[in-house]
Amino acid sequence: MLRRPAYQNRYRAITKDAKEHFMKVLIRFVATGAGVGYFPIAQGTMGALLALILFGILPTPSPILFILTIAVLMVAGVYSASVVEQEVVSRLGPTLGRDPGIIVIDEVVGMLIALIAIPKTTKLLIFAFVLFRIFDIVKPFPAQQSERLPGGWGIMMDDIIAGIYANLMIQFGRWIF
Repeated sequence: MLRRPAYQNRYRAITKDAKEHFMKVLIRFVATGAGVGYFPIAQGTMGALLALILFGILPTPSPILFILTIAVLMVAGVYSASVVEQEVVSRLGPTLGRDPGIIVIDEVVGMLIALIAIPKTTKLLIFAFVLFRIFDIVKPFPAQQSERLPGGWGIMMDDIIAGIYANLMIQFGRWIF
């Protein structure tokens, strides 16, 4: 039987460690909204603002592509929020670790949902932002109840519901006026 040289085994160990480190960094990058979650105050507001700014400056994709992007971000958000929440709970305990402030992917996704089929006018974008933040803070039914869902689902769902409510309010306002 042929044995591998020792340097090849060390290379495989280093490569495995590097892959694991890269995945941890990528998961944190997603969960914290590209690091916006580390902002010292109002992390949720900053996450929503990030989504609003990106929506405002990037070219408007087709509605299908926009919804598909939100769906991908939602799946990535549920997973990354679960992982980061577990890390925080293991360090700080369950009371301080539940829906940690550094996780803002939920606000990013919720804000993007609030912006579905909304024209890019300054007035409507500001209105969407304000409504989303109000619904995110007030947490009308079933948003507050959804926070009891396990892991990343509980973190993400209240903001998804807030985004849906904000979008419905804006669409209703556009229909009336």
